[in-house]
Amino acid sequence: METIYKIDQSHFLNREVSWLRFAERLIDLAEDTAMPLMERVKFLAIYGSGMDEFFQVRVAGLYDQLEADIRARSTDGMTPLEQIKLIREITLDQQERIDAVYLNSIVPSLRDAGIQIADYCDLDSNDSEYLDGLFNAKIAPVLTPLAVDPSHPFPYLSNLSLNLAIIVADPVTGSQRFARVKVPQEVLERFVLLPDKNRFVTVEQVIAAHLPELFSDIAVLSHFTFRVTRNADLTLVEEEADDLLEAVEMELRRRRFGRAVKLDLQWGATDYIKDFLTKELELTEEDVYFSKSPLDLNSLMAVYAIDRPDLHQKPFKSVPSADLMGKHASANELFKAIKSKNIMVQHPYESFTTSVTALIERAASDPKVLAIKQTLYRTSGDSLIVKSLIKAAENGKQVAVLIELKARFDEQANIEWAKVMERAGVHVVYGLVGLKTHAKCVLIVRHEQDSLVRYCHIGTGNYNSKTARMYEDLGILTADEEIGADLSELFNYLTGYSKQSKYRKLVVAPSNLRRFIINKIQEQAQLKDQGYIAIKVNGLTDRDIIEALYRASSSGVKIDLLIRGVCSLLPGLKDVSDNITVRSIVGRFLEHSRILRFGKEDPEYFIGSADLMERNLDRRVEVLLPVKDEEIKSRLEGILEIELVDDVNSWELQPDGTYKRISGLKRVNCQEISIDMANDRAFLENHMAKSDNF
Repeated sequence: METIYKIDQSHFLNREVSWLRFAERLIDLAEDTAMPLMERVKFLAIYGSGMDEFFQVRVAGLYDQLEADIRARSTDGMTPLEQIKLIREITLDQQERIDAVYLNSIVPSLRDAGIQIADYCDLDSNDSEYLDGLFNAKIAPVLTPLAVDPSHPFPYLSNLSLNLAIIVADPVTGSQRFARVKVPQEVLERFVLLPDKNRFVTVEQVIAAHLPELFSDIAVLSHFTFRVTRNADLTLVEEEADDLLEAVEMELRRRRFGRAVKLDLQWGATDYIKDFLTKELELTEEDVYFSKSPLDLNSLMAVYAIDRPDLHQKPFKSVPSADLMGKHASANELFKAIKSKNIMVQHPYESFTTSVTALIERAASDPKVLAIKQTLYRTSGDSLIVKSLIKAAENGKQVAVLIELKARFDEQANIEWAKVMERAGVHVVYGLVGLKTHAKCVLIVRHEQDSLVRYCHIGTGNYNSKTARMYEDLGILTADEEIGADLSELFNYLTGYSKQSKYRKLVVAPSNLRRFIINKIQEQAQLKDQGYIAIKVNGLTDRDIIEALYRASSSGVKIDLLIRGVCSLLPGLKDVSDNITVRSIVGRFLEHSRILRFGKEDPEYFIGSADLMERNLDRRVEVLLPVKDEEIKSRLEGILEIELVDDVNSWELQPDGTYKRISGLKRVNCQEISIDMANDRAFLENHMAKSDNF
């Protein structure tokens, strides 16, 4: 008889808390003294960048709910105010850990390695003389001291800008006045290199030491660094927008003036400064966070970039795909390889440049190629793919690109590329009203022997050469006729008025992806303890899918989940999720691919662009691709197997919502194994190719 139980709010982990638990894993890595020193610095920087986005979007959204008097509770039963209070509690604890690891471990370790982040007060006269000259020549000319008094209103503080709050004494009355100097990081390096080339001092300390020169004939009483985080989420009423590009550009300008949600203050800042800033920014004390470590941890990437190979992980270089080895030299060879078999590439282990980029480049110049259609979600600053698409249009090919203008924090870059492509004759589409296009697809139409052949790429990651070197992602290259027909119809849906909702092989959100996945979970639930599910995604928050997984677990199905980031499902709950394990892998590369496996014997495999989150399933165009090739299925099985036994980069989610780092004796590092496997495949293919030449 089937177990019947009630799922309640205690069975869910709050989404925001879950993200903060992910942030804690970054701190764990920064604290890990077994890791190369510069990698620890990198994880501090990543933590800082992630927290900036978290407050700009997620916390800002909670404040929006409060302002709108929205009282709806989250899946786990918390009100917006309760979530804000819990976020503050966790963030304060994390700030203590950050300060401790930076001041007590990172800085001393850098000093021991010959790299010193010095305090200005510890510098000698020679250093001071050098910095005096540097300040007068390169720093002072770009600074703008701003007074705040009845004739000088409080200035606008741009989002995430670094500032000095300064208290000066009026020379006549002696009364205290507030002044502000922005540190223009757009034109100034955050860390100033001293003449010996192995010591740095922060630029704000250099500025602070020269404040008397900026405020001549007035006493500078005190100064402290501060930083404001604002609501940076776009609010578009797309149905009312005549021109989406123009509407997004307008919203980007408005983003600068989003409401303040957080004030970061240098440790020791006086109550006067804190009270003055909170009043002017319309914040409360609950929005203030004091830091003993430098504000804007993301700037530590400048330290990470120091050329000290001995302090970094050993260099890594992608290898060409074994299936494409030596075949990317010409279009005919590349297309012939894809036509002969479906090919999977795993980045960054297998080169993005010699597979995906090469495909677009060859297609742009190939006279047999008639059309190229592609989705672009996030683009890189110097995009070879975009340049190839422009070249294709200039060569007379039909080129259609759906570029997602609403890709958060990449809006401006996408707008610029959209304009460039339009000027070159590319048909540029900006997406669908109310939806983001997150699918990763390329369709190439080629004339071959009196027929048209459609070549496709469907992936899990963005067409971005920069992130392809840091993100673990999958892509499949195929000339499958049904997949080609599906992609043709998908692009008709994206660029025209097609109402296509059913496809031959592809599963597409928002039309039917959630229902499809739930059906697959239910199929395994019917098999009870003979069923098996393994899912690797970046986030799992969708309530319907979580409830389906709970029911499958209660029926006896073994479920292995690899969820790198946010996960609202709680494993190990009695009679609910006893058979579910959740692991998060955080390592050298960002685990970004999405893989779904259903079944023990002869399992079904799928890869795609979607995480199992409401936004992906309801508000985005996503694509899930079934994998039928035994060779590719075997590779996917191998990826899941090594990641599920990793005991170097893995944390396991506990029933109480905390994560426990897995520390085994085998020291299985799935990412290092993947590097070796890619090299082995490339070596074997290269060896066989050489043998064929004799």
